[in-house]
Amino acid sequence: MKFVVDTNVLLTFFWEKSFTKKILIDRRFEFVSPEYALEEINLHKSEILKKTRLSLDKFKELRENLAICVEFIPLEEYKEFLKKVKDIPDKEDADFIALALKLNLPIWSNDTHLREQSLSPTFTTGDMVRLFL
Repeated sequence: MKFVVDTNVLLTFFWEKSFTKKILIDRRFEFVSPEYALEEINLHKSEILKKTRLSLDKFKELRENLAICVEFIPLEEYKEFLKKVKDIPDKEDADFIALALKLNLPIWSNDTHLREQSLSPTFTTGDMVRLFL
């Protein structure tokens, strides 16, 4: 199965004992995300380092590993679908929904706004764990 994965899920990849990481590296699944998500991770690097107590080198290594597990898609490839999501309540979700529409994929997110929208099906981490097991 293939999913669009949101930034909050991706952030848990940096946690030492993250079950999410096990799912993201599992070859039964494929994951894509907007490049925007990678930019968000880089913007929150200090916060990630503080919360996880990772070294900068380990953070960089994990970020590179994440880019192996998740294909980050440039805006150019889905920007025409942003018009279809202009009326969503949380504008920060637009890229994820637009990418999901472009690729006709469900979204993996625990974000309430993403779960409540009706443009693309959304799976929670709990749903993903059930699929994984």
